[in-house]
Order: sequence, then structure tokens, then C-alpha cells
Amino acid sequence: MDNLLVISSDSHVFEPPDLWTERIDAEFRDRAPRMERVGDADHLVVEKDQMIAGIGLISNAGARFENPEQISAHGRFEDVHTGGYDPEQHIRDMKIDGVSGELLYPSQGLFYFKVADSRLMSAIFRAYNDWLAEFCSTNPDRLKGVAMVNLDDVSEGVSELERCAKMGMAAAMITEYPQEDRRYDSPEYEPFWAAAQDLEMPVSLHTATRREGRSRGAGAMSVRDASGRATKVFYPATSMCDIIFSGVFERYPRFKLAIVEFELSWVPYLLDSMDYTYVERQEEAFYRFKGDARPSDFFRNNVYLSFQEDAVGIRLRDVIGVDRLMWGSDYPHSESTFPRSREVLTEILEGVPESEQASIVAGAAAKLYGFEVEKVAEPIG
Repeated sequence: MDNLLVISSDSHVFEPPDLWTERIDAEFRDRAPRMERVGDADHLVVEKDQMIAGIGLISNAGARFENPEQISAHGRFEDVHTGGYDPEQHIRDMKIDGVSGELLYPSQGLFYFKVADSRLMSAIFRAYNDWLAEFCSTNPDRLKGVAMVNLDDVSEGVSELERCAKMGMAAAMITEYPQEDRRYDSPEYEPFWAAAQDLEMPVSLHTATRREGRSRGAGAMSVRDASGRATKVFYPATSMCDIIFSGVFERYPRFKLAIVEFELSWVPYLLDSMDYTYVERQEEAFYRFKGDARPSDFFRNNVYLSFQEDAVGIRLRDVIGVDRLMWGSDYPHSESTFPRSREVLTEILEGVPESEQASIVAGAAAKLYGFEVEKVAEPIG
């Protein structure tokens, strides 16, 4: 493990507090997301008084190893690693962690998929995408960005996808679960799947991005809620099933989907269930694949999984498919493996052949997101 190249397929920036108040389109400036100190903690606020979430769970990397008792949803901006919003420090933190390249998701932005006003949400995403492109441009070989895309208006989403591809973004993220009456088996999304394939832009379903529902870290929470991660898989798993069973991957075989930060162990059962129901309940299937293809075939050709430290899932890797697995550190969030990522990887990959380790910790992500291995393998200065 010590000599292997490591690329994180799920790291994050932490947006500066004035990103949206300074950059959002003028007509939305008085409604822009902002950070407000409430008592002794900072909270994310949209519109005049819509409190979205606290920031404690999306900051304070390393606390789990040193002071886990201090982890709380109600954090302060002072707890955020400077590398979250300073690209030069971000690279230095990667060196500390032994990571050579990172795919970057938002932190605060995850929660803004729940903004009710679709036009405001699109403006939030555009401002963020512009800032993230600038952030990554400081070291484009090692830092690759994931654009935020609103699909409430599919044609608008296609336009934003195209714009972000021109800015050098490596991938895009959409809500893990749209409004119930607009799930991803709807034909209205066809232009977006086609565009993602043509642009070679993988699309992610990342945790905490439901279009509706309670934000993580908002309202009363308990360890019971936090431990119910398996139930949260319902949303991206259902979205993935909608995409597979409606034939999207058959029509767009080069379109790639990544399910991010939901770990791995749930996958084998779901694959078996998908194939079973496709064969045994044919009268309910609204789409039949060509030949003898089954749902699991499309999973293994088109779907990738970004995980953090699911040792049980690693033991099931032969069933899932080793080439589908991509590790991510979740920097700079409180549950991140930073600054002990290599230590964590050594533990959970014990007994895994080195060739498989190499694919899991770097190879699959490099291939999917276009990291040039020769360049990221060079020592960080």
C-alpha cells in the first residue's frame, strides 16, 4: 500500500462564506445562500430566513481521530480546514494525507438541492460552478471538479452541463432522488443522458442531495438517524434502478453513473434482486433489454461506486466487480479519513491483491475522470 498511487474519488471543497453573496446573479443577490452565526454556531441560510443546515458535519476533518467527542452538526467556520477554500493549501493537505489527485464535490452546496425555487437553485449552481472551475484551474492535473446541475428544466440542465464541460469540469452531479412524479425513468431526461454520453461527463448521485426532505444536520438528530445509513441508500438505489430498468444504459452505452458516499455492502443483494424480478415478474417490466441482457449487466458496464471505508464491501468485491470500486477520503468533512487515509486503506485492504488495490485506490477513478497517471504520480512539491 505504501508505494501505491492514491486518488480520492470523493473529496470536497468548502465554499467561502461570501461565494454566493458576491457571485450570484444580481437578481438573486438578496436571496443568496449565506452563513450566519446563530448562538455559538454557524448555519447555512437561504432566502430571508430559511435555515438549511449547520456546518459541523461538513468541516473539522481529523476530529474523529483526535477529539470525536467534539463532532457536532453545529460547527463554526473557524473549524473548517483552510484547504477547503484555498487551493494551494488544499494541495498541501493532499500531500499530508498521501493523496495525489482528487475529484471535488461541494460541501454547503450539497444541501442546496433542496432549494424550492428552481430558478434560484440554478443561479446558486452556476455561481458555484464558476468558482469551482477557478479553484481547480490552479492545479488541473490533480484537482478535478464536479459541476452541480439542476434538472428541473432538462434543457437548462443540458446547457449547464455543456458550459461546465467547456470550463474543464470532469463530471456532474444531479439530485440523488428527484421529485416523486419526475423520477429518472421519465423520457424527459433523455436529452441529458445523451449529452452526458457525448461530452464524456460521468454523472454522480451523491449523498445529502435529495430534491426534497430534511437536510442532514438540520433539525433534531440522533445517533439512531446517523446509523441508519443503509436506509438512505434507498434513494440513489431507486434512482439507479429507474435508470437501468428504463433502458437508459442500453440506449446510451457510454454514459457512466457514479453512486457516491453510500459505501458498498448493499450492492450484491440489490443486483441479485434486480435480476430476479426482471426474470420472474416480466408482466411488470415496462422495458425489455435486447437479447439475454439482465439489469446487473448494465450495472457492471455503466455504474461506479465511491466508498470510504467499507471493509465488508471489500470482502464482497468479486460479486460487485473490482473495477467498479473507487475510494474517497471525504476531506474536509468530520467523518473524513484525513489525515490518516493511507493508514485506513492499509487496514481495510488487508489481504487484497496489489493489482486490485491499485485499481480501487486510483486506477478506476483515473480512468473514469481522466486523471493522467504519469502527471499525478509525480511528487507534490
